[in-house]
Amino acid sequence: MKHATAATETIENDSFTVTDVFKICTRCERLSKKAAVAGRQPDYRANMGVRDTISHRRMYNITRSGLAAKMDFGVRIPRPLGNGPSRFIPEKEILQVSKVDPRTQSIFEDAFAALGRLDNISLVMGFHPQYLESFLRTQHYLLQMDGPLSLHYRHYIGIMAAARHQCSYLVNLHVNDFLQVGGDSKWLNGLDGAPQKLQALGELNKILAHRPWLLTKAHIEHLLKAEEHSWSLAELIHAVVLLTHYHSLASFTFGCGITPEIHSDGGHTFRPPSLSQYCVCDIANGNGHGHLEERRGNHQVSEVSGEVEVLMERMKQLQECRDEEEASQEEMATRFEREKTESMLVATAEDEECVPSRDVSRHFEDPSYGYKDFSRRGEHVPTFRVQDYSWEDHGYSLVNRLYPDVGQLLDEKFQMAYNLTYNTMAMHKDVDTTMLRRAIWNYIHCMFGIRYDDYDYGEINQLLDRSFKVYIKTMVCSPEKTTKRMYESFWRQFQHSEKVHVNLLLMEARMQAELLYALRAITRYMT
Repeated sequence: MKHATAATETIENDSFTVTDVFKICTRCERLSKKAAVAGRQPDYRANMGVRDTISHRRMYNITRSGLAAKMDFGVRIPRPLGNGPSRFIPEKEILQVSKVDPRTQSIFEDAFAALGRLDNISLVMGFHPQYLESFLRTQHYLLQMDGPLSLHYRHYIGIMAAARHQCSYLVNLHVNDFLQVGGDSKWLNGLDGAPQKLQALGELNKILAHRPWLLTKAHIEHLLKAEEHSWSLAELIHAVVLLTHYHSLASFTFGCGITPEIHSDGGHTFRPPSLSQYCVCDIANGNGHGHLEERRGNHQVSEVSGEVEVLMERMKQLQECRDEEEASQEEMATRFEREKTESMLVATAEDEECVPSRDVSRHFEDPSYGYKDFSRRGEHVPTFRVQDYSWEDHGYSLVNRLYPDVGQLLDEKFQMAYNLTYNTMAMHKDVDTTMLRRAIWNYIHCMFGIRYDDYDYGEINQLLDRSFKVYIKTMVCSPEKTTKRMYESFWRQFQHSEKVHVNLLLMEARMQAELLYALRAITRYMT
């Protein structure tokens, strides 16, 4: 591919100065004043750090010559809308991971070789290469390997699931994949243009995404006995796994602020940048607004003190209480019901209405249906006892029997997310985080009415503060409402890699919760 090259003429017009085009930051302004006193031109490179004089000169050439050429010849040059793979995490932190970790680099190379692309979700998951490897292996099997459903059905189900949460990033990704495997473009005009068999899946998609506890064997029977549009058990298992996979992946996408790649819809613009908002040192370094946001973020973190130590002390106290006495079964049940009721009262985000765009909403029905409406009516989620139906004892074997190897792949992915630890908490090392990880996982299941008889739900309020609970509930139940402010408001002293780890826990716990309800309904139909 031939690369466009900018003109290399040196700008010598004295009337054209840096301040005519760019806003100058405070530090560069000081440099300018010092230079004026010394009777020389200011050297903005002192505030650039990363790039050299060539970058400085190239910036001028692009600004004056490159943009002029674009106007003269009518060439529309795309520009990325975001600053890297995530709106929440500085790009340099994400890219640094693959540079220092050979395993991550190898996984990225394998993913690119298999798919012909490396999406931003994988780049952010690269903070945790062990999990990423398991995730990509599972997703590849679901979408590419032999299975009950045809390839275009798989991608269309992915579109339906992602659209349920208005996740245009995943919708656009699978629209392209759907067409590449020979899918009928007429189906993309709306769900009513798809086959009756897929339309019938809309009700299951809706319930699983928002209120999985309402799923019954009657819903399963309706799909399996629909005459010429009926599903086989194996096909339904495959569809259920895909639906739950993309519901939960939508949560991760919003929770990490994933941005579209430059070649994707919503990932670029043809409008020139608003240069007045940048300083020359930011432009030369390719930082943009992200540089300023990072400064603000660092200042915010410096204002928080002792957050990690308080949490570690609570973990220590809870462990001591465990060793001293154990609550009765009646007390444990009471604490679960109390936590479940309180979780219903936790508001998601600013509780504002999100109206889906036509491009997304045409892929699903009943856009007003959601978790929010259920909780507002004061109804209660029924209790699902894991001792009666669990993934390990029931769900795993059912999936493996009807869709061979997938049960094993899912189990490995669940275990990887749940057990993943580096024995660190922010700046502290050699910390056992088992108690904290279990509290996060069980809180998500508690929101879905799932109870573990051997767990003391009183620990959740000790370990998860309100801002963290708001983030969890929003990301799991209404991920499209997740904001950067919410992401930054919890665990402010923790690393971005640790927050991504939290999001992996939330994603996998949500997927398993949905699967439990769906698989239990299928089991009841079969028996």
